[in-house]
Amino acid sequence: MSDPNDTPTPEEVVSEPLRRAIGDRYLTYALSTIMHRALPDARDGLKPVHRRILYAMRELRLSSGGGFRKSAKISGDVMGNYHPHGDAAIYDAMARLAQDFAVRYPLVDGQGNFGNIDGDNPAASRYTEARMTAAAEALLVGLDEDAVDWRDNYDGTLREPVVLPAAFPNLLANGAAGIAVGMATNIPPHNLDELIAACLHLIKAPNARDETLIEHIPGPDFPTGGIIVEPRENILEAYRTGRGAFRLRARHHVEDLGKGQWQIIVTEISYQVQKGKLIEKLAELVTTKRVPILADIRDESADDIRIVLEPKSRNVDPDVLMNTLYRLSELETRFSLNMNVLIDGVTPKVCSLREVLQAFLDHRRDVLLRRSRHRMQKIDHRLEVLEGFVIAFLNLDRVIDIIRYDDAPKEALIHEPWGEGYVRAKDDSDYRSPLPTDRQPTLSEVQAEAILNMRLRALRRLEEMALLRERDALMEERAGLQDLLESETIQWKTIADELREARKQFGKATELGRRRSDFAEAVEVADVPLEAMIEREPITVVCSRMGWVRALSGHQPLDKELKFKDGDGPAFRFHAETTDKLIVWGSDGRAFTLQASALPGGRGMGEPLRLMIDLPNETDIVDILIHRPGRNLLLASTAGDGFVCPEEEMVAMRRAGKQVLNCKPGVGALRPVTAEGDHVACIGDNRKMLVFPLADLPEMPRGKGVRLQKFKDGGLSDVTVLTLAEGLKWSDPAGRVRHEPDLSEWLGARAQAGRMAPRGFPRNNRFA
Repeated sequence: MSDPNDTPTPEEVVSEPLRRAIGDRYLTYALSTIMHRALPDARDGLKPVHRRILYAMRELRLSSGGGFRKSAKISGDVMGNYHPHGDAAIYDAMARLAQDFAVRYPLVDGQGNFGNIDGDNPAASRYTEARMTAAAEALLVGLDEDAVDWRDNYDGTLREPVVLPAAFPNLLANGAAGIAVGMATNIPPHNLDELIAACLHLIKAPNARDETLIEHIPGPDFPTGGIIVEPRENILEAYRTGRGAFRLRARHHVEDLGKGQWQIIVTEISYQVQKGKLIEKLAELVTTKRVPILADIRDESADDIRIVLEPKSRNVDPDVLMNTLYRLSELETRFSLNMNVLIDGVTPKVCSLREVLQAFLDHRRDVLLRRSRHRMQKIDHRLEVLEGFVIAFLNLDRVIDIIRYDDAPKEALIHEPWGEGYVRAKDDSDYRSPLPTDRQPTLSEVQAEAILNMRLRALRRLEEMALLRERDALMEERAGLQDLLESETIQWKTIADELREARKQFGKATELGRRRSDFAEAVEVADVPLEAMIEREPITVVCSRMGWVRALSGHQPLDKELKFKDGDGPAFRFHAETTDKLIVWGSDGRAFTLQASALPGGRGMGEPLRLMIDLPNETDIVDILIHRPGRNLLLASTAGDGFVCPEEEMVAMRRAGKQVLNCKPGVGALRPVTAEGDHVACIGDNRKMLVFPLADLPEMPRGKGVRLQKFKDGGLSDVTVLTLAEGLKWSDPAGRVRHEPDLSEWLGARAQAGRMAPRGFPRNNRFA
């Protein structure tokens, strides 16, 4: 073996285009991922790791009625013998097969902590034990009878099955999910009783339509229950095309507490939803007051699920509350259907419901034929041995002589002529051989070996009769197998009988097989505005310079002395109501929307505004204003650009807010001004003021705007909107109101430089 550090010779260097080299290698990786990792086989519904886990447990003799073994032992055997991909991944896959909330028909019977619906992980493999379930054993029946093909394991030391015989349609019964390269699969679990009913119908009517199959399989059956509210026509289309989705809602009921009080009890949650995260989300809705009509949530679950939802008031409509929670939480989910599976273990294809069931039935027929042929070979071998035994009994003395005195008894038995099929006994009665004389004049090598290996206790008259009875029974069984192999009708009848046996074991009559997910029409309640859910109350909003915000109950005096953190003080104070929406205007030209009812109470210092919205640390809060629908605002930047914006365009109920005024680095946004009037007055840092018609500004939803005033140096200091006939008013440092009735001196066109501000205008260049 050459040293990997040696420089290859020119003859060892292979030159090829990089594009082809990468493409070939990536294609190899993609095919490996698709065929050997991510997509399930349509025949047994398993991925290679799951198939190897079950086969390894079978080799360890971990039957459903036997003892348990350590999970570490199982995952170690799987990794060492069949699946060299890491014991953690193998154990995770095995643990999922044992979770009754993840798998509809568990294939592993776990003992110990295998995780729970709250989202907790299983205990380490050294602490848990496992064995197979009866369902897993049903998937393995026939492996010893040449029912499927076999292949070498990864190192060629052992053999493993390519696919399992699968006595029931496991692909649809337990579902599957996986992400390959360029494709994915997501199949929900179904009720096995309904699947077998559809298979039996498909056997009777091979050309059955999807509309007929859906009569037997109305939809998925999730292990966690729930209510499927997807319309029937959508379900039919999903099963016909192999792609679609199912809306699944949590199961709940209204519990009467007496005296008009009630609460909602959630008893089943959606499939693949972790209860712990669901509780956290619902608690967040209560804390942030996003659902004002929800007062509290409690988790009273034990072995079962019991989530208590308390309404804010007895006058709340339960349907309105639940529909609101459906929209804002995982009490309603959407399970996507993508039946992308491997047909014959090789070809990935998005299949319809009928195609998946037909692939399973074709596999069962192939398994039946292979098992029947294997059984016939066993019967033929046994019949050959029995024929030799019968000859030995009919010629027992000669057989004993050969064994006692001949140096090569096996060859002597083979070459000894055994007459015409009968001999004369000591009592002169005839023992006639049951074999045709033209078929068995001598013994074969197999028969001779069997005779030599026969125990002495078998050399009695009673044993001969038992052999004759066994031969007759085998001949009858062989005739039945021959009829089965020659008749397709008998084959499908046998398959149907096998499916009915599986139905008895796992059907609706059993606790495991009863349907858990029900169907219902979605109770659609008209969307109720959030403001309508909130009890209208007066509040006083206070925001400090450092961005700590709170809401005091009632309309408090705006000059009331309040406590702030050290080094902090008031920045914004105004009266509002709990039903109001607040617009936070940042210096970067971004608008954020808050619900006034979601603000923290006024008992403490409040909470940082930056925890409620994604306001960057380098961005200052320029203004907080109450949203008034239908109002227009004048937005301007310190660069002297601006435009008129409808206030609805500034509302965005998301943490990231909405970029409305585009500002370059070093440019800040000024406070918004209500666009009520006919003229705009703007003043720059150079104290030059310009007044021009408001109609000269465009109305835009977002952007940079147009030039308001021209500056040689500095920028825009402030802007306001006024009525020209009323003039301009401002307050001097002494608090006296000053008035400039005639603004003709400053009147001009937009983007002019303007003239010096009126005498007595504030030195801070602010209109208000």
